[in-house]
Amino acid sequence: MSPPHPANPAGVPGADERVLILDYGSQYTQLIARRVRELGVYAEIHPGDWDGGAIAAFAPRAIILSGGPASVLDEGSLRIPEAVFALGVPLLGICYGMQALALQLGGEVEEGWPREYGSAEVALRSSSPLFNGIQDGSGRLSVWMSHGIRVKKLPPGFVLLAGNASTPIAAIADEVRHWYGIQFHPEVRHTPSGTQLIMNFLREIAGLGNGWHMDRFEETACRSLRAELPSGRVLVALSGGVDSAVLAALLARAIGDRLAPILVDTGLLREGEVAGIREAFADFPFTLRIVDAEARFFAALAGVSDPEEKRRRIGGLFIDVFTEEARKLPDIRYLAQGTIYPDVIESAGSGGSAQIIKSHHNVGGLPDRLPFPLVEPLRFLFKDEVRALGRTLGLPARLVERQPFPGPGLAVRVLGPVTRESVRLLRHSDRIFLEELETSGYLNQTSQAFAVLLPVCSVAVKGDGRAYEPVVALRAVVTEDFMTAHAAPLSVDFLARIANRITNEVPGISRVVYDITGKPPATIEWE
Repeated sequence: MSPPHPANPAGVPGADERVLILDYGSQYTQLIARRVRELGVYAEIHPGDWDGGAIAAFAPRAIILSGGPASVLDEGSLRIPEAVFALGVPLLGICYGMQALALQLGGEVEEGWPREYGSAEVALRSSSPLFNGIQDGSGRLSVWMSHGIRVKKLPPGFVLLAGNASTPIAAIADEVRHWYGIQFHPEVRHTPSGTQLIMNFLREIAGLGNGWHMDRFEETACRSLRAELPSGRVLVALSGGVDSAVLAALLARAIGDRLAPILVDTGLLREGEVAGIREAFADFPFTLRIVDAEARFFAALAGVSDPEEKRRRIGGLFIDVFTEEARKLPDIRYLAQGTIYPDVIESAGSGGSAQIIKSHHNVGGLPDRLPFPLVEPLRFLFKDEVRALGRTLGLPARLVERQPFPGPGLAVRVLGPVTRESVRLLRHSDRIFLEELETSGYLNQTSQAFAVLLPVCSVAVKGDGRAYEPVVALRAVVTEDFMTAHAAPLSVDFLARIANRITNEVPGISRVVYDITGKPPATIEWE
């Protein structure tokens, strides 16, 4: 994007009022950002030891300190940057964030016994705007705890807001400076009043409005893109997924026929995908180029089993193909990608204490040097925000509501080496699964569903003969934000019908299993 405007150091359209979330490694950090944005306030996640100058330049109106798995008592554990205190804006420390806040401001922290994991209750000890509207008259609050460290002594200037027998100091406040700490997690659904608590912090304490909306994002993003892309054409990769479709629609709205979309047929797309994409974009104000690169991608992936290496090779080859196609088109000056915020987060884009879960094709899979400046206008949007933007842009439901599909395609759903035969087996199995989900009505009840080809074989009996063939795993999840998820509760009879179809209709598959693992600990995709 273009250099950020001084009035908006975040450099994001519509983010004039913003919250900084400092990440200390919690599995729930992304949920904090989601809850804040759901309440109409823009939020970004950055590492817990983010540079003080960057914090000041970001100019947050409020700061939230996340939880984390480490102990603040450990040598070398992360500390809150002094720039946070110097800004004087409202603070909310959650779990580790509360402990670090207390420790650095003169309080004491200790190993807490017994530890608390899961549902708990805390008694409210003092009134505070942080708890406005969430007291039920009992003086108690249901919360979700996950900690083995606790605050032992309040720092000067703080008062006790809530506690229980295991955690006597579960919520604290310095109402003069508007600095708060809570030992529990308001960002998870298991804390029933958590969203109200976060809203109280944003509205009543920080004085923030609700100006973060996709209709505003569209208007200001188009203005920013016109300024950033004053001339020349923009190459954009269409995959048929939601993100690339919304990206293309946004760019078409911003720069019109200067958009040059390309669909690279890698041979790793779902069954009928190329024809479906051609039809879906038939009415758009641009000409879609379809490049047959199947042979090149299979050659590049030959013998490769490691998922990170698959992503690297696919990302590099995509850039090679784009570069070659750009030479055939006049005046190509930019490359646009549909990178979204979960891609950045899971590729450790927030830096600091974040761990690389997997490199995304749109992030970690790209080579260090690109032939064109990279344009990523969706980089700070979550999936549901991308869908909302798509609806604002007038995209049809069949595009906006379709389930996610990974940038590297079926290559990361074939566990082990990628061959034409393994992709054939997976593609056919996947089509049957999706067909049955749609026919039964289950598809609308799942957020993402797909098949995975496992690198193991299983003994089977077919036509009175022994077979030793690969296994297919089915995955269907329900999620609000794709940062956490649980397995879709598909009936046994339904799953048996799919298994019967796959083992009968897909020569080479002998067994079908269903993945019931949630996220966390598993990711939604297997690789």
